[in-house]
Amino acid sequence: MIRLYHCPQTRSTRILWLLEELGARDQVQLELVSIRPGQSAPKSPHTEGKVPLLEHDGVMIRESGAIVQYLNDLFPDAGLAPGISDKERGAYLSWLHYYGGVIEPVLTMHMSSMEPDKLFTSTFRGFEEMEACLNDQLSKHPFLLGDHFSAADILIAAPFIWFPVMAPKAGAIQSWLQRCATRPAFAKVTEEDTEFQTKMKNLAH
Repeated sequence: MIRLYHCPQTRSTRILWLLEELGARDQVQLELVSIRPGQSAPKSPHTEGKVPLLEHDGVMIRESGAIVQYLNDLFPDAGLAPGISDKERGAYLSWLHYYGGVIEPVLTMHMSSMEPDKLFTSTFRGFEEMEACLNDQLSKHPFLLGDHFSAADILIAAPFIWFPVMAPKAGAIQSWLQRCATRPAFAKVTEEDTEFQTKMKNLAH
C-alpha cells in the first residue's frame, strides 16, 4: 500500500500534482494532517513531523526530491522521468538535487531579506546565479529537460507558481512557469487542495 501524508497548501501539494500527472491518484491513500508554519504535524509519522511523507509497504520516504524520484520509478509508464539507460537521466537527477541543494536554501535566504555572506553564496550560490542557471536552460528549451514536461518541472516550478514574489523575473522563466501552471493536472489539484483546506478549517472549529 502507498500512503501520502499531506497538508493542504504546503510542499506536499506538488506531490499531489505529480500523482495526478502520473495517473496514480487512485493507487495512493491520502492522509490529511494539519501543520502550522514553523511547527510540526503531530499526526505525521515523519521523524520531524513534516510533510510530504510517503509510505510504501511500511517503508518511509521523506524529502520532496526523493519522493518525486521514488514515485516516478514506481510509475515509469507515465513518461515523466527518463529511465536508467536514457541519456537524459543525468540531467533529470541533477535538476532534482539542484532543487534541494541550491534552490530551496537560496529562496529561503532571499525571502528572509538577509544579505547572504560569502560562505553562503560559495556553498549554495546566490539568487542571481540560480536565476542564470534556470534561464540558461529555459531560454533554449520550453522545459527543464528540453521539449517535454517532466517531474523536474513539477518539483522546481511549484514554489515559484504558488509564491510569485519569489520567482525570477527573466522572461524565459516566467513563460515556463505559465506553461506549467496551465496544465490541467495543476488546476485540478489546486482546486482540490483549496477544498481540503476548507474542510480542515471546518473540522478545527
